[in-house]
Amino acid sequence: MATEQKNNLSNTENTSMIPTNYGALGTLVTVFFFWGFIAAGNSVFIPFCKHYFNLDQFQSQLIDFAFYTAYYIGALALFAYGSFGGKDLVGKWGYKRSIVYGLLFSALGAAAMIIAVNANTFAGMLVGLFIVALGFSLQQTAAQPFAISLGDPATGTSRVNLGGGINSFGTTIGPIVVAFALFGTTAAITDEQIAALSLSKVIILYSCVGALFIGAAAMFYFSKKVPAGILLEKTEKANKALYTLLIMTGLLIIMFVPVFNSYKTDMSQASEAENHAMNSYRMKWLLGALAVVVVGLLASNMSAKKNADGWGAMKYPQLVLGMLAIFVYVGVEVAIGSNLSELMKLESFGGLQSSEAAPYISMYWGSLMIGRWAGAVSAFNLSKNTKLILQVIVPLVAFGVIVGVNTIAKYDMEPLLYYIVCVIIQIVAFFISNNKPARTLMIFGFLGILAMVIGTQTTGTIATYAFLSGGLFCSIMWPCIFTLSIAGLGKYTTQGSAFLIMMILGGGIIPPIQGKLADVIGIHQSYWIPVICFAYLTFFAIAVKSILKNQGIDYDNAAATGGH
Repeated sequence: MATEQKNNLSNTENTSMIPTNYGALGTLVTVFFFWGFIAAGNSVFIPFCKHYFNLDQFQSQLIDFAFYTAYYIGALALFAYGSFGGKDLVGKWGYKRSIVYGLLFSALGAAAMIIAVNANTFAGMLVGLFIVALGFSLQQTAAQPFAISLGDPATGTSRVNLGGGINSFGTTIGPIVVAFALFGTTAAITDEQIAALSLSKVIILYSCVGALFIGAAAMFYFSKKVPAGILLEKTEKANKALYTLLIMTGLLIIMFVPVFNSYKTDMSQASEAENHAMNSYRMKWLLGALAVVVVGLLASNMSAKKNADGWGAMKYPQLVLGMLAIFVYVGVEVAIGSNLSELMKLESFGGLQSSEAAPYISMYWGSLMIGRWAGAVSAFNLSKNTKLILQVIVPLVAFGVIVGVNTIAKYDMEPLLYYIVCVIIQIVAFFISNNKPARTLMIFGFLGILAMVIGTQTTGTIATYAFLSGGLFCSIMWPCIFTLSIAGLGKYTTQGSAFLIMMILGGGIIPPIQGKLADVIGIHQSYWIPVICFAYLTFFAIAVKSILKNQGIDYDNAAATGGH
């Protein structure tokens, strides 16, 4: 296996440069924009629904639960089809058709949202978001390997980073556009005014979103520049992995049912002690859901070490630990942003109304754009010195774009101007990491820990900047985790990629856990959850480097020469 990996790396380095299909790449990155726009828009949609439907913090986080759980269910369904049928459905359809079908499915989700709004039901809106994200799951499964296939494999990660940069542009303007669509103004309005707003604004919003999905599908379908991307390779069965994932899914359902059922009990007249006991009860079941994922994956890998037959890609420790890393990464990325609006309501954080938090949410998601734009520089055929210069200039330009967009929207950005200090720290860290995935993940994981600890121990501007900088340190973690997790997998690479996409599930479990912890100990101290998440990501960076070395793979050096 190690020899095979070394040969592959050598071949990558000696192969003549394959020209990038920029026409197809330009069309492809539009779907990356949608993922970011909708996901970040949820950060504003959450407080809107919380006040409109009179929800607690956990209930409001069910928006993220529905959205990100759909990624898991969608990816699991695709894997199950491939395992039973012996063919990869995405490969059979081709990348192009898969993305078209995914966009149309998301359009159906937008239609479901409109129906649910007309019925004035929060549960129906969750179903609509679930369907939207199911479409995203299909798009994501196809788009990531598609981006890599549109040019030299050595620069594939950079093209994914470019898509991530466009995704982050969507996350930057998403909160602003959604806030304006829901609140009808960029001026501050009270939570009481939010509760009195008409849901007709949501109908208009998702009518536009649905139309955009259909328009993008048409653009893909009729574009002659986008290749079909059909792959007819047989998929190797991994029945043990499939059955394990199905059992984990069943256990997750069991863990969440008591939590949902507990909300049928009227606690409006309950004492403080009774409310605390109920919240503790719910918290135990939520932690049980987390344990199902962690224990299930680790037990699978231990079993695979004894007998690898039937486990497929899950017999590789770097992949299993990477699945947990993707789970944690998506979870922490979403949890920080989704709980931010509630945090900013505290007097120690400015006492802002939900509508006033929009620029802070935009800056958080925009922080991911800053790092990803810098990482995308390598996707273009530029000289070494030009790349170095751009890796300094591009993050600063990205920061300026975020400030500019919010200024145009008439938000007061003066409190956020000094956030550029955090951006400079990120630039320095980027150069120290030297485009080496394990080192990058280790450095940025440590900075994430430091930022969250500072945030939990302080208040005001320092704490706000610390929590916002979580976006900076998350910004380039995804390609690092992905690269390290599939290193050395050989013929199991595609299957391993599918398993990693499943773990976007973390965005549906970790934010509700933080939301419920916020109900128990307060929103400020609930940010110890991100501390734990960043700690695991740092551990993964250290552990996976050692694992790969034992397999004869020096992936840091390979990635550096291959154009990570």
